[in-house]
Amino acid sequence: MSLKIGDPAPDFTLSNQDGISVKLSSLQGQRVVIYFYPKDDTPGCTKEACNFRDRWDLFQKKSIKVLGISKDPSVSHLKFIKKHQLPFTLLTDPEPCPVASSYESYGLKKFMGREYMGVKRHTFVIDESGKLELIYFKVKAENMANQILSDLGFD
Repeated sequence: MSLKIGDPAPDFTLSNQDGISVKLSSLQGQRVVIYFYPKDDTPGCTKEACNFRDRWDLFQKKSIKVLGISKDPSVSHLKFIKKHQLPFTLLTDPEPCPVASSYESYGLKKFMGREYMGVKRHTFVIDESGKLELIYFKVKAENMANQILSDLGFD
């Protein structure tokens, strides 16, 4: 299965940093950015999260919800949020990461010459009707939020 623009976004329910369930379909009626990232507080993931934080005013002004998803537990998300003053929601997709898998964002990765299974850095924009509006399988962590805003014509 290959996700395409215009497809319905795979629905899910995951726990946020406070242990509260977030259901994607309950957010219908607003644009949602879902970004999958490998691990809290690592260099690339921090750059990506801080880019969303630094552009937060425009995401809010345009009523765009931002959800970061990794396999890290809520306690890790809370530390990451506090350390970098992140104003958006982080969700936990525990191994074997069924939500990341449904978004083709989990699988074999290479890092420093080793292969392992992990969450891939992919980003999706879901329109107000719950359909995939933009898909990014090649993500530049430090610039992802800027890229989305530009592609939506808000920058």
